[in-house]
Amino acid sequence: MTNFFTHKFRKKSPIEIAGMIIFGIIAITGLAILFGFVIMWLWNWLMPLIFGLPLLTYWQAVGLFILLKLLLGGCGGGGGKKSSKRSQNECKDNSKTDFSKWKYYDKFWKEEGDAYYKRYIERQTSQDEGHNSTQSDSELN
Repeated sequence: MTNFFTHKFRKKSPIEIAGMIIFGIIAITGLAILFGFVIMWLWNWLMPLIFGLPLLTYWQAVGLFILLKLLLGGCGGGGGKKSSKRSQNECKDNSKTDFSKWKYYDKFWKEEGDAYYKRYIERQTSQDEGHNSTQSDSELN
């Protein structure tokens, strides 16, 4: 990796390298500010109307972005070649996007889904009737 940086920056002056670093810091800061405003705007536009949640301030939106990135960051991450290959394999093994078994989904619902659904409805209605009968018995006493 050091050879890559040595090769890339060989013909650059120290002022150009410092300028690239400063530009990178400004760009990252600008994107962080932009993400905070976008999350705040989307939240304040949608969430109070749909779910009745309160409005967010800018700093709450930034905190929400950081929290979601930590919780839902997914299978990314840095590290060396060995660790990235290992994490990619773990993501493939534990992935929720493994659709290899979905080809049986439609067939299952066509053949067995209705029967299971009818049994479920019968259980629910019998529980409701059992609940209602004990409730009416207690009301009579």
